[in-house]
Amino acid sequence: MKKSLFGISLVTITCLYGLLAGIVILIVLLCGGEVLYAIIGSIIILFIQFLISPWLTDISMKLFYKADFNASIPDYLKEFIERECKKHNVVYPRIAVINDGGPNAFTYGRTKKDARIVLTKGIFDLLNEKEVIAVVGHEMGHIVHMDMMVMTFAQIVPLVLYAIYETFTRNINDKDDTKMAVVGYIAYILYIICQYIILWLSRSREYFADRFSVEETKNPNALAEALVKVGFGLSTASSNTKHNISKKNALGIFDSNTSKALAITSMDSNNKVSKDKIKNAMKWEMWNPWAKWFEFNSTHPLISKRLEAISNMASEYKMEPYIRFDLVKEESYVDDFLIEVLISFLPFISLIITIVIAILTFSSEELNFLYLGIGLLVTTIFSYIKFNRSHKTNYEESTVSDLLGEVKVSHITSIPCILKGNIIGRGNPGCIFNEDFIIKDKTGIIFLDYNQPLNILNKIFAIFKSKNYFDKEVTVKGWYRRSPVPYVEIYEYTVDNKTKKVYTYTVSKVFYCILLFVSLFLIYKGIM
Repeated sequence: MKKSLFGISLVTITCLYGLLAGIVILIVLLCGGEVLYAIIGSIIILFIQFLISPWLTDISMKLFYKADFNASIPDYLKEFIERECKKHNVVYPRIAVINDGGPNAFTYGRTKKDARIVLTKGIFDLLNEKEVIAVVGHEMGHIVHMDMMVMTFAQIVPLVLYAIYETFTRNINDKDDTKMAVVGYIAYILYIICQYIILWLSRSREYFADRFSVEETKNPNALAEALVKVGFGLSTASSNTKHNISKKNALGIFDSNTSKALAITSMDSNNKVSKDKIKNAMKWEMWNPWAKWFEFNSTHPLISKRLEAISNMASEYKMEPYIRFDLVKEESYVDDFLIEVLISFLPFISLIITIVIAILTFSSEELNFLYLGIGLLVTTIFSYIKFNRSHKTNYEESTVSDLLGEVKVSHITSIPCILKGNIIGRGNPGCIFNEDFIIKDKTGIIFLDYNQPLNILNKIFAIFKSKNYFDKEVTVKGWYRRSPVPYVEIYEYTVDNKTKKVYTYTVSKVFYCILLFVSLFLIYKGIM
């Protein structure tokens, strides 16, 4: 494993720095060597940031997440970490605990000697001892493999390339400036390429961190079940903790951008997560074309692919695979996907049409606004209706596990729903500036997206009001979406017999309608 991981990392880093070397040589040939000083300066600044970033992140964790670096952890977990540190010559990492019901775990630092592991209370609430160890084993894998240093070293390349792009395209006046601008745009293209190379490298290292956890615990099914509970959000119904637990360059058990992807399902008669419900939750990732696109742009592989990889390790330990996805796809989802892609680009398409018509017909600016307004309005309305064959246009009471089984859903296509449950924490566990929630119903938990028209209103709500809703029963009406995160966008919520609304959808419709009417009025006035 280590040899293969080293080979992947070496080849990838070599390719990245090869691209950087190519652009540097081009700069020297076209623009002279003095520009190299600016590049060297940028690298020095990035290196300084690398050196101080752990302490800056510590401060952020304490101030904004209320992370407790002095909290005690269960003895079984402490013993596991001590054993792994001794075995792999790693300094015992600093452990921080965030008092939030949302499950999360991640690692940051520079080297094996100064790593930090952050765990939320939700990890201990939702997982049993073997699963907690498996999750921490994954984080220890990142530390042992020096993923923090490798990823930081890799990320220097696109940062320098972007700095070259910004510097060389800032002012374009004469031929020399044009020559530099060409170099800048080439740097930007390489910047995009490098970003996707790094995402691929990150996804590869996640598989190796999973394998490390399995090899150290000798229990692939524990990690698989933990991933289902934390990554998919699937878990047993029991969540009372028995333990006393008195960016950033982070590496988590799942993508920090999808850490909102929380949803749990009920247990079966054997006090295990129902395999049928796991397969039901996997359908979206296995069948919906959006899943592959989101994975391509993600630091982590899809949970379904990780589950398959972990299940394939079970035979090495003479265990039954945790899950075999054997459901048969009854239809193609490509047609819905293509329609959604078209709708997502509709505002851009309408803008292009507006510009083309203005050039060809010398139409008024008011008419241009009309075309753009139509595109924006159609896109907004479309994203709040269900257009596929199920035609779910009414708000119907549902459960988390039922919503997870929906395949024809995305960030464009939504499903109107009503959920009832308890608020157990913030959408970004512990973050005092995060206005979102996690709701737990009788079947599980899912992320709630609270989003008012003005972002400042969200932050005021997060700091002064959101904590008042913790541990309270709530009824939420909204739209279920995936991106690939399963979440519910709040339309209105009822707590303590008081109903409040989120006005983003309403304000968007009103604004675009006003844009249309103003455009029509100005056109009419111009004609008259």
